Formats: sequence, C-alpha cells, structure tokens
Amino acid sequence: MGDFAKDINSRFPNNKVKALLNIIYTANWISSAQSTFFKPFGISSQQFNILRILRGAGESLKVQTIKDRMLERSPNTTRLMDKLCDKNLIERIACPGDRRVVHINITDEGLQLLDEIAKEMKEDYLENLTEDEASILSDLLDKVR
Repeated sequence: MGDFAKDINSRFPNNKVKALLNIIYTANWISSAQSTFFKPFGISSQQFNILRILRGAGESLKVQTIKDRMLERSPNTTRLMDKLCDKNLIERIACPGDRRVVHINITDEGLQLLDEIAKEMKEDYLENLTEDEASILSDLLDKVR
C-alpha cells in the first residue's frame, strides 16, 4: 500500500476530506486482509473478535455484554454466534432464574482455534510505523471520535 492519493488517482478539496477518505480506504484495506487471513480458519474477523472477548473475560458472558465489547458493532451478532455454536466453538448456557437470559461460553475447541490462529497471526498492518508514530495515530483517531 503506497500513497493514498496515487492509489486511487484522485485530488481532494482539502486535507480533512483526504484524511477522512484515507481512513475509510485504509479500514477497508485492513478488513480485506483480515478476511483473507481468517478464511482458512473458517471464521470471520467478527467471529474472531467474539472468541477473543470470551477468552479474555474468563467466564461466560451475556449476549448483550459481548455485543457491547465488539470492535465492530453488528446487527447480526446473534447469527455470528449461531455459526460459532454450529462449529462447537462457543456454547449457550440458559440462565436457570430467567429463561430470557442466555450466557455464552467459549469451548475448548474455541480456545484451541485461538491458539492455532495465534501461531499463524504474524500480520502487522502498522509495521511501517514506529511505536511513537503508532501512539500519535491512535491519539489522533481518538480525537476524531
């Protein structure tokens, strides 16, 4: 990936428009690379995010808690979890006191998949940045939001 303006062969009315479009372009570039990476594992980047949330929690979580912690909020989170359940990577646990409440737990197979992914995951989308530049970029993105 090179110079954004050259990559899309375009000029911009000002640097704010250029920066906004560059953020969108870069996010799509990263998303595409992640889709390619996760495909052999049979999951999407959003499903990977769900598995990591569950592993990090160290306990079962309510569906809404998982939705709130996701990097990319999705209206189809339940469907994503259905697919993870079908693959036996997570399990649903009904709450005995309230049948409307469902908790989600990562299975041993889910933990094993995360370990397998970790061995292959060497991609560093920000490898061209120094630690200081990455910190500045993160601060600027926080400022945008």
